[in-house]
Order: sequence, then C-alpha cells, then structure tokens
Amino acid sequence: MKLIARNQQGTSKTRGVNVRLPSRWNAAVWAWVLAATVPLLAAEGWTSLGPKPGGKSKVRIEGTSTIHDWQVEGSLIGGSLELGPNFPKSPDQAKPGKLDVRAQVFIPVSSLKSVKADGTPYSTAMDDIMYGKLLKTEHPRILYTLQELTLKEGGAKEAGQFEAEAVGDLVVAGVTNRITFPVQIQVHPDNHVTVKGEVALKMTDFKIEPPAPKVALGLIKTGDDVKVKFQWEVFPR
Repeated sequence: MKLIARNQQGTSKTRGVNVRLPSRWNAAVWAWVLAATVPLLAAEGWTSLGPKPGGKSKVRIEGTSTIHDWQVEGSLIGGSLELGPNFPKSPDQAKPGKLDVRAQVFIPVSSLKSVKADGTPYSTAMDDIMYGKLLKTEHPRILYTLQELTLKEGGAKEAGQFEAEAVGDLVVAGVTNRITFPVQIQVHPDNHVTVKGEVALKMTDFKIEPPAPKVALGLIKTGDDVKVKFQWEVFPR
C-alpha cells in the first residue's frame, strides 16, 4: 500500500466504555459480534454494510525497539459502514468533495497478537505488555468514528475504486484523537466494499508510555512512532 499519513492531534481526550471479546471465535462468537455491532439508523436510500465470517479484514501495527522491529496483527474488525444514495458507483458519477458515508468501527484489544515478520506467533509476554499499555480491562475496544470522507481531485480511478481522505475520531486506551489519513475504497461487483488505509501515530498522543521492559538491564526500549495498516471488508446487510 502506498498510503501514508501522519495523525493530527485531536481537540478532546476522553475515556470510553467498551465490551471485551475473545481473540479466537467460532460461528457463535461471530453472531454475538454482529449482534453487538451498533448499526446506524439508515435513512431512506442508504445502504448498510457490515463484516461477516470468512471476510478478509485485517489490521497490522508496526513499530521499533532498541533490539528489533516488532509487529502486531489482528483479523477482527467490527462495526458498520453506510453508503448514502449519492455515493458514486462509477468514475463518471464521482466529483471531488465530501462523500455520503458514515462509519463506526471497533477492534477488540484481545484480538491483537504479536507476530514475527512471517506472521507466526511471537510472544505472549509481549502480548501481555501490550494489553497492559492499552488498558484492555478498562477499555477492551479500540474505536473509530468517521466524521468526514472527501474524494480527492482525480480520486476516482477505475469502476468502483476511489481514493479519499478520511477524518475521524480514534479512541485508544480511552483517549480520543482526531486523525486524518488517506483511504482506498473498492466497491465490488457484488456490492461488498473493501476499505484500505495506513496511518502513522504516536503512542504518547494517546497517553501511552512506550514500553521499556525491566529486562536486559533495562536496555530494551520501544519507539514512540507506530504505523497502522488495515483492510476492512464489509458486506450488504
């Protein structure tokens, strides 16, 4: 993915209330996830979409430390996406400006796991450190609410594919920041939608002190900067 952006610090910092989900789930858990997703009340002409089992949603967080780079991955992204009646379905319908889109997204903290570069599990000890820093018990979900989506000049590519700029509120460990980053939106022939994006963040913007485990004589320190990459796949309800 070519999309890279820096976050813009928000004007408010608040604490959220969320619900815990396990990192591994079966059909019953997925049914619970879908039922727990709070759908937006769809106005006439709006299309509501959401995730489903077997989708290809994923999130990857990349960072650095004094001993090696690290990465965290998860494949559970819940929430709701709504496309308005004027959302363009083809390039000839697309005009630069705000798009009719609403979205609420959540990622269960417990679904995130540290992995090696090849994607295999890395360390449960690192997972526990991460959960502690993210305040998993008090704030079991990472939340995102879209505030505005703007189609870029020349952002309509081929049929059903668009490049836009997203502005929204990201809540991590109970702290809210408004962030801006580019996204790619693909409307598939069967009307399911894939949203891809990448954004650079700082842990300290969310009042998270970068981990510095008390091992190896205290020589292990984690960098403040992280990069978040995601792919969210949603289907008509």
